Amino acid sequence: MAATGVGAGDFIMATIAGSTFGWALMWAVIGGAVIKLILSEGIGRWYLATGKTFLQGWHSLGWWATTYFGIYVVIFGLVYGAAVPAVSALVLTAMFPGTPFWLWAVLSGVAGFVLVWFGRYAFLEKAMTVLIGVMFITVVGSALVIMVNLGSVEYSLMPSVPEGSVVRILGIIGGVGGTITLTCYSYWIHAKGWKGKKWIPMMRFDITSAYIITGIFAVAILVIAAELLFGSGVTIEGNDGLLGLADAYGDRFGSVARWALLVGIWAAVFTSILGPWHGISYLFADFVRILRQAKRKETVTHEVISEKDTSFRIYLAWMTFPPMLLLFVGEPLAVVLAYGVLGAIFMPILSLGLLYLLNSKRVEPHYRNGKVNNTLLVLIVLLFVYLGGSELIATVAG
Repeated sequence: MAATGVGAGDFIMATIAGSTFGWALMWAVIGGAVIKLILSEGIGRWYLATGKTFLQGWHSLGWWATTYFGIYVVIFGLVYGAAVPAVSALVLTAMFPGTPFWLWAVLSGVAGFVLVWFGRYAFLEKAMTVLIGVMFITVVGSALVIMVNLGSVEYSLMPSVPEGSVVRILGIIGGVGGTITLTCYSYWIHAKGWKGKKWIPMMRFDITSAYIITGIFAVAILVIAAELLFGSGVTIEGNDGLLGLADAYGDRFGSVARWALLVGIWAAVFTSILGPWHGISYLFADFVRILRQAKRKETVTHEVISEKDTSFRIYLAWMTFPPMLLLFVGEPLAVVLAYGVLGAIFMPILSLGLLYLLNSKRVEPHYRNGKVNNTLLVLIVLLFVYLGGSELIATVAG
């Protein structure tokens, strides 16, 4: 879960935040991880308490909910399928200057496609464990080196919403720790063999560990970007921006340190290909199964579909090949920002869904939301209403 959530969105959005606003948006980075923790715990608790995937619960809200989700997952696959291979390509072109961006982007997407098509959960879990280990050591290690050698710039940690930052805040909260991939958690719990209420304590430990790792990574990236780029006039909002960040780090700490940072970032980004390519394909296959069973008026089964399911593989191809057309737009970071904002739009909807499902009679009283859970979910909704309203008012007034 941590490996899937940590990656392209965290890296790009935290880097933009750090280079543009210093540490002023640290609250959004940490808040994004906390929000995802709360939502993921709800999804895991729903599955273990009821035996139903989140999408099966979502379908019980009515056909409007299922239709919304179907449209959203199709659009999301197209945007995300372009965004993450684009970031992987940015890292690889920084590692190997002069090589074509589009080639690395295509190869990254195809590599994810092949590994998920022929791999299985156990293999992907082991591969992602190795990659997240590399990421954590190199990126967090780089941030620690930065902290020991902080410059003279004084940073403010006071929570604020700087002028012109609302879209980026939405992108940060939507990008840090995953978006629709949160709903994939129930499929991975099933694949891991966790079934029934007895696994809820382990699930909570698991998801808390995942988002502690996610938060540390995102903070580390923000610290690196703030120290190297804040106030320098250099941004990463261009195809050569990541190269500038890596070069600035290399100039200060040497070429070996530069390579270590880039390898760690690439490891983080590639897990954001493997995890969603696998998890969201499960989600789409579950969506198709629900539609098929509803059409035939069959009882909805609770068994999770196979990775060999035709719908699983169709969506895997959808995330890989059509998005390649967006790679030629020439603005890869704009695609990543679009993915982050699109993900942020999903957060309040997901919160409202969990508020309804986890307070319903579908869940035994002991496993329903308590006052703390309900308050936190309402606050998540209000946060997005505030941010979205602020941006709308600013747009109309300006």
